Order: sequence, then C-alpha cells, then structure tokens
Amino acid sequence: MTTRVTTSRAQRASLVRAAIALQTVTIFLQAVSAGLLLTSAYGETLHSVGARVMYGASMLYLLVALLAWKPGGGPVRPVWYASGFLALASAQVVLGIAHVPSLHLPLGVLMFGLSLLALVRPQEREAGRPDHAGVPTITG
Repeated sequence: MTTRVTTSRAQRASLVRAAIALQTVTIFLQAVSAGLLLTSAYGETLHSVGARVMYGASMLYLLVALLAWKPGGGPVRPVWYASGFLALASAQVVLGIAHVPSLHLPLGVLMFGLSLLALVRPQEREAGRPDHAGVPTITG
C-alpha cells in the first residue's frame, strides 16, 4: 500500500510539472508571436490565439495543482503558485486587450521568469520528512 501511495504522489507531482512546463512553453511562444506581431501580417492572429492557449495552460496548471493537493493530501504550495499565475495571466490578458504595452511586456517577462523558476524548483518533500534527509551534515 505504501508503494502505491508513493507512486501516486510521484505521478501527481509529474502531472504538476508537466502543467508548469506547458505553461512555460506557451508563455515563451507568446514572446515569439509578439515579435511576429511587429514584423508580419499574421502575427496579430498568432498572438491572439496564443493568448487563449496561454490562459488555458494557466487554468490547467491550477486544475492539476488542485487535483494533486486535495484528494491525496499533497502540498498546497503549487495551488498558491498556480493561483498567482492565473491572476497574472488575467492581468496580462486585460493589459493586452487594452493595448498597454508599457505594462504588458514587462509582465510577460515576469511571468516567463516565474514560470521558469517554478519549473526548475526542486520537488517538495513528503510531509513529516525533513528537508535534509539523506544529506550528510558537518557538525563541529
């Protein structure tokens, strides 16, 4: 039974990682389509479609984080991160529709950086297990 629970937790953590990776890729593709927006006729269409996909990826991240947390008692931190990303994505969409590039562009860079940090952040430890488990410490 313990092995099955651990495997289930590992699978949920992998799903959260996949959702973060999808979000990170869609935010990066938004930067690419923003460049195309300035240089080509179809850039506006790509950026508009990409905005919807990026927002959907942020919603998916929140959904996966909620499902990983609630049923199995996983960590709540990814839910807070995903909620923050969805709030940032909402602000980003509003600023883009309102054509406020002075805030839209820096917010996009911030979102990409935060999403990348969330992607490379080490996995959280299981409850009740110290963070330094298995790491030798020097005392003296």
